[in-house]
Amino acid sequence: QVHLIESGGGLVQVGDSLRLSCAASGRTDRGYALGWFRQAPGKDREFVASISWSAVNTEYADSVKDRFIIFRDKFKNTGYLQMRSLRPEDTAIYFCAAAVYLSSAFAPSSDRTFDYWGRGTQVTVSS
Repeated sequence: QVHLIESGGGLVQVGDSLRLSCAASGRTDRGYALGWFRQAPGKDREFVASISWSAVNTEYADSVKDRFIIFRDKFKNTGYLQMRSLRPEDTAIYFCAAAVYLSSAFAPSSDRTFDYWGRGTQVTVSS
């Protein structure tokens, strides 16, 4: 089992930047793709970004492409989501997720592919 804990959320202004972290523990030796999802009030959870275990491949939702960057430090078992030019519509609870038993180059975007989830961290962008 892989345990995930997100951190770094908070209240920011439009145009600000924020970096989220996702610390993984447990059976991380198997290798896992890492993803970020978000859920705004009254809306379904949506994909934000993912990175393969090898970190060679990444995927982004169109709404965050060119503003968000996903990366990871495998030595620290930590993934990151660097967000810039934040907008009010980025306000949501952000969840990180891990997908095991995948090709090391695969960066999935479907939430059904992910096996483990963190509890989320709130990001609020105020105008």
